[in-house]
Amino acid sequence: NSMDLTTAINDLPDVILSNIFALLTDTRTRNSLSLVCRKFLLVERTTRTSLTLRGNARHLYMMPTCFRSVTELDLSLLSPWGHTLLSSPLYDPLLLAHRLRAGFPLVTSLTVYARSPSVLQMLLPQWPRLSHVKLVRWHQRPQSVAGADFAPLFELCKSLKSLDLSNFYYWTEDLPPVMKAHPETSASLVHLDLLTASFIEGVKSHEIREITSCCCNLKRFYVACTFDPRYIGFVGDDTLLAIVTNCPKLSHLHLVDTSSLASARGGPDDVDARISVKGLVGFFSGMPLLEELVLDVCKNVKDSGLALEMLNSACKKLRVLKLGQFHGLCLAIGSQLDGVALSGGLESLSIKNSPDITDMGLIAIGRGCCKLAKFEVQGCNNITMRGVRTLACLLRKTLVDVKISCTNLDAAASLRALEPIRDRIEKLHIDCVWDGLEESGNSEESAVRSFDLNQIDNQEPSLVGDDVAFGSEYEEHMNRKKKCRYSSEEADCLQSNDNGLSSKSWDRLRYLSLWIGVGELLTPLPTVGLDDCPNLEEIYIKVEGDCRGRPRPSEPAFGLSCLGLYPQLSKMQLDCGDTIGYALTAPSGQMDLSLWERFFLNGIRDLSLNELDYWPPHDRDVNQRSLTLPAAGLLAECLALRKLFIHGTAHEHFMMFLLRIPNLRDVQLREDYYPAPENDMSTEMRVDSCSRFEDALNRRQILD
Repeated sequence: NSMDLTTAINDLPDVILSNIFALLTDTRTRNSLSLVCRKFLLVERTTRTSLTLRGNARHLYMMPTCFRSVTELDLSLLSPWGHTLLSSPLYDPLLLAHRLRAGFPLVTSLTVYARSPSVLQMLLPQWPRLSHVKLVRWHQRPQSVAGADFAPLFELCKSLKSLDLSNFYYWTEDLPPVMKAHPETSASLVHLDLLTASFIEGVKSHEIREITSCCCNLKRFYVACTFDPRYIGFVGDDTLLAIVTNCPKLSHLHLVDTSSLASARGGPDDVDARISVKGLVGFFSGMPLLEELVLDVCKNVKDSGLALEMLNSACKKLRVLKLGQFHGLCLAIGSQLDGVALSGGLESLSIKNSPDITDMGLIAIGRGCCKLAKFEVQGCNNITMRGVRTLACLLRKTLVDVKISCTNLDAAASLRALEPIRDRIEKLHIDCVWDGLEESGNSEESAVRSFDLNQIDNQEPSLVGDDVAFGSEYEEHMNRKKKCRYSSEEADCLQSNDNGLSSKSWDRLRYLSLWIGVGELLTPLPTVGLDDCPNLEEIYIKVEGDCRGRPRPSEPAFGLSCLGLYPQLSKMQLDCGDTIGYALTAPSGQMDLSLWERFFLNGIRDLSLNELDYWPPHDRDVNQRSLTLPAAGLLAECLALRKLFIHGTAHEHFMMFLLRIPNLRDVQLREDYYPAPENDMSTEMRVDSCSRFEDALNRRQILD
């Protein structure tokens, strides 16, 4: 019988089926497979290695015990979020620790909200083989002895290889003494992340030297510091050379100024950093294994081109590079490539606040860095649409991720500059600046379409860049080589029109990031060129500015309803956390934050969102980022939501509005801003209020 010979997938041997399941990483896909049959359920449970626990820590009886193979365990989202995990009077904290060890015996990677040192003292002994630990804390450091937060970690985790403190508020002077007291554990570290956004001055230079001397085997080192010579402990040549000497195995290094973390859109500072060409040359020469480098200095680094030319020979493995406020990145004064354009192996390049980068510099980067898949430019005011478009043409075969921010290009110009790769780009960020939308359309478009890369050397300098001078050597070289080199696709796409090579549709665009000033409208977005995005799945919108003193918006809604044009849009991050206003009372004639939230969220019900992360506006005077009544009502109208993270606080009766969403199953209040509110007696923060909402949410029947 032919029916007897039919083989189904569940007839495969368990070994093959386990290998197939092990390749699946998407959580919802794995959950769906586990519902097929009992065999699939058992195989899925035994092959899952990463798990994030949700729910209330008081419900010990609901703790799963079937994920015996989990090695990566995240406890940082257990509710009530932000409270000490093992301090509930309802259960013995040691019992919870033992239950966790019994349910997950193989854990080697742990993430936990450690509000007090007692959490680590109780949890860490349960898993002696821990190799990766990530600590989370947005509350102020408790009054305790110096180093109390880290002493249990370095005493109990003898196999520690990776430590992540990027979301952990602490005192920087606590860490070096503990590392010195435990040299073996410190020397075993290969990954250390100290990019903590809540720092004011960052890790001091002497602390960086002490940390790197203790952790001599580091391969990945991320640190927030200050390059401002007016501050004690600033980073200069000496610190850079000390890092090279102490950690010769580094492959990933991020040195980021704290002012960049506090305000990513901050303008350039006129202060000069104490970083010289000689220091950079010694720095680059000592790191032959470097693969990823971020130097976001936020202070002037003069004449860096000569030093950057060494990257190609000294750091041959370098693939990712981000430079902040470097001068002379690529001068492009001749036919020969110079500066950063010589780094032909780069796959990702980010240029921030470089005052002298011009169109010719972009063209040189496009010629030299021919493998770039990601390119970011921020705060560079001497580039035009023509330069960005030429770069896009030169990198048409590789470029899929682009960010254009804080430049003189408005939204329409940025999108027109990217027309040559419109059908290839997958991730995009632009600023929603609508200045001169109608006036610049025809003139800029005609100028770009008449631009010929083969004749770039014959253009007037003012058309390409004010600071570019063309010598006879450059003209002769370009006349001889460029005509043959750029006579095909690159030259054609510069002059392509809507019937040419460029497609009208953003076919591969899956992630879109937008910045928009407070009070502006989102509605022009489709009209500037983003009307056809058939596969857009996720959007991030950053609204920033000071509401205080601004007039009432001319329209009743921000314009979220215009995003209904995108049929596949299912995830949104709406970040109004840097929108500042009056949370409680506003002066006469001005809007408080409840009215601004109504403006921002009006129209969100027209979208079919499955996941939403929402950062409410912020009143910094009282340190309050709280959901208001209009916001709660509008969010309750998003009937397709399954996940909702509110990065702030909310009153209990406002949260009850969310129970109207039929399939909502994952809701969380996260006060992940510093300092997190300490007043646990208000109805916004009280543990009982959160628990009552969670119980009501879990009592509902969800169809799937």
